[in-house]
Amino acid sequence: MWDYTDKVLELFYDPKNQGAIEETGEAGVKVATGEVGSIACGDALRLHLKVEVQSDTILDARFQTFGCTSAIASSSALTEMIKGLTLDQALKVSNKDIADYLGGLPEAKMHCSVMGQEALEAAIYNYRGIPLATHDDDEGALICSCFGISDSKIRRAVLENKLTSAEQVTNYVKAGGGCGSCLANIDDIIKEVQQEVATSLLNNNGVKTTTDISTSGKQKPLTNVQRIALIQKVLDEEVRPVLIADGGDVELYDVEGDRVKVILQGACGSCSSSTATLKIAIEARLQDRVSKNLVVEAVSPLL
Repeated sequence: MWDYTDKVLELFYDPKNQGAIEETGEAGVKVATGEVGSIACGDALRLHLKVEVQSDTILDARFQTFGCTSAIASSSALTEMIKGLTLDQALKVSNKDIADYLGGLPEAKMHCSVMGQEALEAAIYNYRGIPLATHDDDEGALICSCFGISDSKIRRAVLENKLTSAEQVTNYVKAGGGCGSCLANIDDIIKEVQQEVATSLLNNNGVKTTTDISTSGKQKPLTNVQRIALIQKVLDEEVRPVLIADGGDVELYDVEGDRVKVILQGACGSCSSSTATLKIAIEARLQDRVSKNLVVEAVSPLL
């Protein structure tokens, strides 16, 4: 049995705002509807919004849901959260916000909160007359044919929720939960997103990559402290997530000149291809991000 919070059970047994909103022709008011999911796939949600045209404010919200306890509770929570918000404010409501409102959801049920977020976006897109085909999640290559999930939708879930495994992706968007043939592709997408995020952080918010350009146009080399900090940052944000996903890990032990000493842990420590891990996954990445002269070697934690 799932470990549901009291709030989830409350909104399941006594859901708020269940039902439809009919168009009555009331002046200055429009009704919009957004639908996501499929009864054939196990969950479906139709969200109704009553919007005051002049202020773009959601006056009322109701839902019709076919699904489990989490799906009904998430839908009810969403309607409570968005009443009184403008459409732009409502678009900022994330699936994490819905889960937090409920006091948390079992990870295997997080797709219910994602469904609520998607139905809200669909309703607002419909209200504004924007074709859903222009939404990022509706473009891109089809990855999971069982549930019709695109690479764009998977990327968004990974990025917004900091997902690190295919199992988590299945919990959030159901991709990979059918025949399982797309799991390898999902793993590849996760790694790509992690690398993109790490590169962006390094270029925009972290220690500068290899050199700093002064006002005179000359290159200013990194100090030893900056260099070690950058090595640690690359290991933590670009290398470790990939290794952890495969059951391994790496720890920075010491830096002596251009020699970077690391301790391979978990599966990496006992793997027959640990040399390849050192050279391809770690050394090549550090040479690309920090200095082409770096050499990585593994040491025993007993040293």
